[in-house]
Amino acid sequence: MRTSPALRAAALAATTAVLLPLAACSDSDDSGGTDRAKPSTASTASPTATAEELSSQKLDWQPCPAPNEAQGSGASPSPLPGGAVWECSFMDVPLDYAEPDGRTIELALVRARARNQDRRIGSLVFNFGGPGASGVATLPSFGTEYETLRTRYDLVSFDPRGVGRSEGVACSDDEELDARYEKDGTPDDAAEEKAFVEDQKSYIADCEDNSGDVLPFVGTTNAARDMDLLREVLGDDKLNYFGISYGTELGGVYAHQFPKEVGRMVLDAVVDPTENSKESSLGQAEGFQLALDNFTADCAERDDCRLPGSTSQEVQDWIAALLAQLEKKPVPGLGERELTQTQATTGIASALYSKETWPLLEQGLDEADGDNGGLLLALADSLNGRSEDGRYDNSNAANAAINCADSKERFTLEQTRAALPAFREASPVFGDYLGWGLMSCTGWPVAGAWETPDVSAPGSAPILVIGNTGDPATPYAGAKAMAAELGKGVGIELTYKGEGHGAYNGGSVCVQRAVDGYLLNGKVPATGTVCE
Repeated sequence: MRTSPALRAAALAATTAVLLPLAACSDSDDSGGTDRAKPSTASTASPTATAEELSSQKLDWQPCPAPNEAQGSGASPSPLPGGAVWECSFMDVPLDYAEPDGRTIELALVRARARNQDRRIGSLVFNFGGPGASGVATLPSFGTEYETLRTRYDLVSFDPRGVGRSEGVACSDDEELDARYEKDGTPDDAAEEKAFVEDQKSYIADCEDNSGDVLPFVGTTNAARDMDLLREVLGDDKLNYFGISYGTELGGVYAHQFPKEVGRMVLDAVVDPTENSKESSLGQAEGFQLALDNFTADCAERDDCRLPGSTSQEVQDWIAALLAQLEKKPVPGLGERELTQTQATTGIASALYSKETWPLLEQGLDEADGDNGGLLLALADSLNGRSEDGRYDNSNAANAAINCADSKERFTLEQTRAALPAFREASPVFGDYLGWGLMSCTGWPVAGAWETPDVSAPGSAPILVIGNTGDPATPYAGAKAMAAELGKGVGIELTYKGEGHGAYNGGSVCVQRAVDGYLLNGKVPATGTVCE
């Protein structure tokens, strides 16, 4: 998804198991991605290279070691069914495509080779969203869910520039981030507003101090160019691609830049390319409110629900009262950390990404009411990229850097205040939280590229666009808008009537058959197909 600043890295919660560490690939360095040394699995291109050298570079694939801190730490990825080993490598790309013979940076890659090499179509490249999600970490964690696709594709993913081991953006340190996420993200008076603005300035200054040389170059346009170079280096005539959440925006931007290079492309949990950042954030407020409505309605209908209230509204009123109490008096969380109102709201958002985590949300809210905020804080940590040992990955920093490199919008304090009533109307629980997030790029040292991305792709092969009616983060309307913007005959819309962020892994046999049929056999579903 194009994650709103106030829900930084929330897309990761939709594509990773909540509270479970990711298995990923990197070199053995754990410096958080700020090291510049070329690891042993690097490509053959030099620190500066010509365009011809870059397109002809050979990748040195090696078994993946454990992920570094920027990728989320954890263990090396487990073998796939049949014993296939995840392999990792690095590919050099220009830092600045305006200077293709200038400085290069490395992109971290991961792959699992196709099971049937005789019928192999090529590579299927994944992007899991964020922006800020490490594809090198995420794909091995969920590789078994794509085993059907691995019959004919090498499954490939990457850390986009600025993410994980791909020149990962670094901002504040772990201790500073702990303090930052405990602070009030929804100021109520002048003093709290001042503290909020000063905290934002301090964070941006840290980003500029630690990663100022790469911040101008981490936007989605450059990531799309990287994908086309990856296509060439992998030896594929066309890019076969599976984009999820923000990955759908990246896919749309790629299709606009390289329509003739599009192979079989699937976009799932679709970002609305016609909305600017304010409209997108308002849409998310409505989407998360819809998910909360569904959660509380389910709770109210069950006799065994832990939360008080006989109607959906009564349960929501109780949740709002709990959040108000936490603003005045946080409760014990994990170790010495407390659960604050902002952390609790983050934890609630985390659990709403999937119906499978509704029981955790119910338990976490009940326990927080009993002065035990551990579970809600753990859910918040999963969105914020914090491991159990207190280390943060770089997903939040990358999210901010990519969002602000893309979006031109810079909101003043006065504009943000003026927008808050509309956000509160969209969601009494998440409105303020998302409204104040409008200021995330205010003062950013790099100007943004667009108000909305151009995804028109005349001449492209058909692109399957999947919308989920219950999606909280990328509301359903985004799929129709993306299909229309891609162009007639290009955007093929499929609807999934379900809950959660994304459809392919949502349990619908209908969706999986449609996607597998297209990617494996080239069978394009009829536009307007509906799955339940």
